[in-house]
Amino acid sequence: CSFLDTDRALVLLEEYCKKLRKPEEQQLKKAIRKVMGIFKSSLFQALLGSFTKKATRHGTVSYPSLPAAVAYGVLGCPKD
Repeated sequence: CSFLDTDRALVLLEEYCKKLRKPEEQQLKKAIRKVMGIFKSSLFQALLGSFTKKATRHGTVSYPSLPAAVAYGVLGCPKD
C-alpha cells in the first residue's frame, strides 16, 4: 500500500472515465468519480498511511494496495 498506488489507481480510473460517453454509462462514471474523490480525500490518505505503517510493522503488506485493487476491480484489469 502506498500513495503511489493511489496515484496509479486514480490515473487508471480517470482514463476509464474518459471512455464512458454513452448515456447509460453516466451513472457508472458518476460513481467512479465519487471513488476518485474518496481516494483524494485527506481522511483516506491519513487512513492509508496509518494502515501502511501498521501492516509494514506486522509484515502483512504482501498484496495489492486497496486503491489499486478497487481500480482493477472496476476496470477488470489483470493485476501486475
